[in-house]
Amino acid sequence: MLTDHQPLHIVLIEPEIPPNTGNIARLCAATGTVLHLVGKLGFSIDDKHLKRAGLDYWPHVDLQLWDDFATLKAAHPDGIFWYTSKKAATAYTAVAYHPGDFLVFGKETKGLPEDLLTASSQTIRIPIKNAAVRSLNLSTAAGIILYEALRQTGALDNQPT
Repeated sequence: MLTDHQPLHIVLIEPEIPPNTGNIARLCAATGTVLHLVGKLGFSIDDKHLKRAGLDYWPHVDLQLWDDFATLKAAHPDGIFWYTSKKAATAYTAVAYHPGDFLVFGKETKGLPEDLLTASSQTIRIPIKNAAVRSLNLSTAAGIILYEALRQTGALDNQPT
């Protein structure tokens, strides 16, 4: 675990592609980040592709499964949730992250549900220079935003390499 204070959280709502979730699980294991899988998954958590992408790091992942997003939010009423979307006006580098924040990502084919995005002012995006590129891979996007949040919260300071 990278930090002694409250960990960050990655929330995947209805992820569809096992290798993306496996890569994010490995990222969470490496950084001490809690991984929340929400709703109907596009795969079984026993899927061999999911396990292969996470390698042998699954025992080191704080994995939490939720039937729906409302239940997750109710369990963390004081949580700060950052919703990621290519439609957001604010860049992920322009906000202040805090220990314990939740970074919320939608499914690979559709992103987050529109109602979540319109109900929150805490939407962020990763700028993409080339307009021909619609979005980044989910595991890439999660890594980019998570490491910015870790940097801002000081979770990367004085860590062994």
